[in-house]
Amino acid sequence: MKNLRSYLMVAGDKEKYLNKIDELQCDAAMINLEDGVGNKEEALLLLKKIFKKTSLREKNKFIIVRINPLNESGLKEIRELNHLKPHAIRIPKIKTQQDIQDALKFIDDDIEIHLSIETKEGFENLKNFKLDRRVTTVYLGILDLLESLNLPQSLIKLDNPMIEYILSRFLIDSKITGFKPIFFTYQEYKNEDEFVKWLLKGKSIGYEATSCISPGQVNIANEIFKKDEDELEKAKYIIKIFEENRDNGITGFSDLKFGFIDEPIYKNAKQILKNF
Repeated sequence: MKNLRSYLMVAGDKEKYLNKIDELQCDAAMINLEDGVGNKEEALLLLKKIFKKTSLREKNKFIIVRINPLNESGLKEIRELNHLKPHAIRIPKIKTQQDIQDALKFIDDDIEIHLSIETKEGFENLKNFKLDRRVTTVYLGILDLLESLNLPQSLIKLDNPMIEYILSRFLIDSKITGFKPIFFTYQEYKNEDEFVKWLLKGKSIGYEATSCISPGQVNIANEIFKKDEDELEKAKYIIKIFEENRDNGITGFSDLKFGFIDEPIYKNAKQILKNF
């Protein structure tokens, strides 16, 4: 399930939402036990009740559970979730390598670990967080990050170069480290026009997925981040014609359809095919 575009937040304390996970249009359902959940203990009990006879992996979605900080109720939640077998557990308020090492000790080996990068320490230390193959994905919590930096959330504007810097650095550091970066959650879910503009900006930077908080956002994200079939066909063509020429000792040549093709262009085509 590598082409995950939309990660929809699902309230962990709402039985009607949990029972409808299979009907959602998102690629990944993120069951939330953290912010916005009233009684977190009851939410965990509800999750165990609904899925006590089945693994979360039997749903037709990639399932992530967003727990509470490890120094609060997070460790208790991990112990219970190990039995329910989500595809991944998302850890909030990551600051240091020690936070990740603690999570690795308690989370079962067959469950991915996702990290919320929402503190200034976590943002600065991101490139040091690839401690295990199970740590695969990072989420930019831009609202909490700005608070951690003592900056107002009103700075989140499409034309603010500081916000563009945060988005770009987060993506580059994630890619360098080997993580999949998830675009920040846009909170004004009724303002779909601006959501589109933010996702187009994110896509132009290099993002391929985003968190969502409404079905409307999911539909937009799935459309904006869908794979380009024309790009796929172009990649297949470049691979084919390059390999044919390479067999004849030619690794740089001019093509009538796509101009000059050499090994870097061939490698990029291979990467496109791999990620499709």
